[in-house]
Amino acid sequence: MKKVVSVALALCMAAAVTGCAGEPAAAESTAPESSSAAESTAEEAPAEEAAEEPAEEAAEEPAAEVAVMSYDEYMAAATDEAVAIEAYVQAKQSYYAEQGTATVYLQDQDGGYFAYDMACTQEEYDQMTEGTKIRVSGYKAEWSGEIEIMDGKLEEIIADDTFVAEPLDVTAMLGTDELAAHQNEKVVFTGLTVAASTDANGNEAAFLYNYDGSGADGDDLYFNVDYNGATYTFTVESYLCDNTTDVYNAVEALEIGQTIDCEGFLYWYEGVNPHITSVTVAG
Repeated sequence: MKKVVSVALALCMAAAVTGCAGEPAAAESTAPESSSAAESTAEEAPAEEAAEEPAEEAAEEPAAEVAVMSYDEYMAAATDEAVAIEAYVQAKQSYYAEQGTATVYLQDQDGGYFAYDMACTQEEYDQMTEGTKIRVSGYKAEWSGEIEIMDGKLEEIIADDTFVAEPLDVTAMLGTDELAAHQNEKVVFTGLTVAASTDANGNEAAFLYNYDGSGADGDDLYFNVDYNGATYTFTVESYLCDNTTDVYNAVEALEIGQTIDCEGFLYWYEGVNPHITSVTVAG
């Protein structure tokens, strides 16, 4: 009889242990530390130590926030390094509601910045008019030569401090190493000659919808210009200036051989590839 009772008790204990072992699996998603507490029920003293360890980990100080950098400090930072800057909105692309981000062209008195897919709310996006000062954190990145802030976040809109940059004439810098030092700034080019652009089928035109002519009205516009014996490709970025804007319509009306002046942001893609916001036919 004792043997039967003993077996029954053993089976009950085994069932109880099995039930306890299953509890952490259901609780892990809300309290990961509970698995340590459950496993320590067999020995009372280790249970207290095991319960204390996660508490010690949770008590660790969070990583310090990145201090706001000057333009020179930002440019000297390594690729993928955490960065933080304060600068002024010069232009912005559409707000991408599905992911809660926007792409913003920024500048201060020392240089330009390009914040790609910066996290912000629709309300914050609407508040960021031209000249608005903001604080942005993220990681310095480089993509095909373009230096930008990736995985960025709008930290603060800073009131009562505005700045709208005057475009810098960088025409004479085309073809020189000096030009890259002004990447992402608001710039102007004068006395350029519209050159032929060739699509994927070998047809020539004053501009193309998409870089190879595969697009249609509403897509990015690409056009070539000659200056000082060299040819450069400029772009009207449709997210920045869509087909209802003056610059989009002006480029659609270009003719090969015309002399034009252009204004925009000194974007970089495998070399200089400005995002143009204004085109004036000079002759």
